[in-house]
Amino acid sequence: MERVEGQHVTVVFDGKKCVHSRNCVLSHPEVFVPNVKGEWIFPDAAAPEDVLRIGQNCPSGAIRVHRNDGAATSDKPPVVNTLRIRENGPLAIEAELTLGGAPHPGPRATLCRCGHSANKPWCDGAHVAAGFTASGEPAAKDTPALEVRNGPVDLQPQRNGPLKVVGNLEIVSGTGRTINKVRQAFLCRCGHSANKPYCDGSHKAAGFVAD
Repeated sequence: MERVEGQHVTVVFDGKKCVHSRNCVLSHPEVFVPNVKGEWIFPDAAAPEDVLRIGQNCPSGAIRVHRNDGAATSDKPPVVNTLRIRENGPLAIEAELTLGGAPHPGPRATLCRCGHSANKPWCDGAHVAAGFTASGEPAAKDTPALEVRNGPVDLQPQRNGPLKVVGNLEIVSGTGRTINKVRQAFLCRCGHSANKPYCDGSHKAAGFVAD
């Protein structure tokens, strides 16, 4: 965990959650300087609002940004909870998150669905080397609108099984279509379900092992 305090904002970086989406180094390479030894995060190299936006755009929650005067933070929960399905990749969730009932730092995380991450339930990029393939555009379901679209979402990894999510959540395709609205779902994290992103019990035959 790295914490770098600038004049106006403080940046916190958790390398274990980084999935190398490169939003940070592509949008503001003067703040996050790639491929250098030593210091590489420079909070004062851009306007505070721009640095805050970097934290808001980090899909994994690896980057979190807070104004030093307490006036703003990238940790503000969204108005609508979403779970976005990445083509051949993880699930990106944005909500007021808890993990097994315990508070989770920040409202964003990327969740492994290939079964190969060494940092479950978080994605660590292992799907790339594993050659994982899964559509980001599953069929939509005709579900009624949620009465409440925000609020806490609890992540509950099931031992040797799926990821249970409990809370108001809109499941969104890679192109931005809402394909389902749920208050509870069981999501595949072994990589073998024929009904991704949902669990179909394939983890049993696959011998999937995970806490």
